[in-house]
Amino acid sequence: MSAITANHPKLFHRAGQPAELLIREAHVLDPRTGLDEARDILIRDGRIAELAPPGTLSAPSGAPTVEAAGKHVFPAFVDPHVHLRTPGQEYKENIDTGTMAAAVGGFCQVIAMPNTAPTIDQVSVLAAVVATAGEQARVPTGFLASITVGLQGSELTEMAALADGGALGFTDDGKPVTSAGVLRKALQYQRLAGGVIALHEEDPALSGDGVMHEGAVSTRLGVAGIPSISESTYVARDAAIARYEGARVHFQHLSSAESVQALAAAREGGARVSGEATPHHLTLTDEAVLGLDSNLKMNPPLRAEADRQAVIEGLRSGVIECIATDHAPHARHEKEMPFELAPMGTTGLETSFASIYTELVRPGVLPLSLVVERITAGGALYGLPIPKIAVDEPANVVLVNLERDWVVGEGGYASRSENCCFRGRRLSGIVELTVAAGTLVFASRGSSIATPTEVA
Repeated sequence: MSAITANHPKLFHRAGQPAELLIREAHVLDPRTGLDEARDILIRDGRIAELAPPGTLSAPSGAPTVEAAGKHVFPAFVDPHVHLRTPGQEYKENIDTGTMAAAVGGFCQVIAMPNTAPTIDQVSVLAAVVATAGEQARVPTGFLASITVGLQGSELTEMAALADGGALGFTDDGKPVTSAGVLRKALQYQRLAGGVIALHEEDPALSGDGVMHEGAVSTRLGVAGIPSISESTYVARDAAIARYEGARVHFQHLSSAESVQALAAAREGGARVSGEATPHHLTLTDEAVLGLDSNLKMNPPLRAEADRQAVIEGLRSGVIECIATDHAPHARHEKEMPFELAPMGTTGLETSFASIYTELVRPGVLPLSLVVERITAGGALYGLPIPKIAVDEPANVVLVNLERDWVVGEGGYASRSENCCFRGRRLSGIVELTVAAGTLVFASRGSSIATPTEVA
């Protein structure tokens, strides 16, 4: 049975039993509501019914209690940039497995990209994936449609019809809109269609045959590099077009210092633009590619330390508004190729919070509250509700044990694919329970509740 979340008509997920649950004595942190203290949280009929001092609430008859002393509850996370591979590439991922990975990672909303096979460039294709999400999606899922037919960059899609059919916005993600004239027409059409246009920024003439960041490491390895200006020149160009047209543009997976500078300058100049950063660009550099592990090959590539620091500062300052995983699953046989031939992309839903917590929060680089704010902000770019921990809000919460370490991949993955750039790393902070749209969608075997999506 299909379910459309009551909070937004363009989020789709399968029907679930409204949660009845008491979480006792957790440290609750929600920077938007000002909570940063121990609380009991009573969830009744899928909504937050009560917030009370620790140890003061009792569960209703028949409802389970989760003893959470020493653990943290946050608003559940939101990912505005995932690849669920449906339709046509289900051997890599599908809506069921991809949203299961999201639940395991603590996410209550995800937004899927349209570079599928076929591309989500027609209302009929969009209707099919919406219907599938209504049957399979474990967490509310939205969809972007493509800007151009077949991602070819020349003929615009019927954006207004796609918006009416359920598309939250538009992107040719995976490919840039190389023609400034085509992008300008799309931004003009946006006035009629509504929705945000999200852009993968890359100048193919500069990227060429590059397979990693152009710099000292690519020179040492003797492989073709992708210069950082391949991204930043398009950010500057497209921000200028957006400002001229008074349009709303979002820049995906920013990776370079020049791109952060270009975004900041555009915003200061009055352009309606925003940006996102991925966990891998925030925590890894091209030095990690020295071993030529294809799981570390992605687009945009891991860049130099100066770029990583600039992206971190952009996130800290708010120039970059949100964290997105760019979860990009690939089958094992595709990644088990020579580095130059392997496809670009890494999974990220299951490791997003833990990687950032381990590498940036624990060392004191970023405060936990800022990370929680940024990792829950992505859906708002598309007009989606922001998860909040407050009485009478829909229950979108995640319980995390910040003191528990785990090795990525040691217990397997919820995702259908294993191409995780953090594979084998020991991370701190593991999700033990996720409630999304009022439904319990994940509980680990270490918790006092079990669900069909449990993993070790």
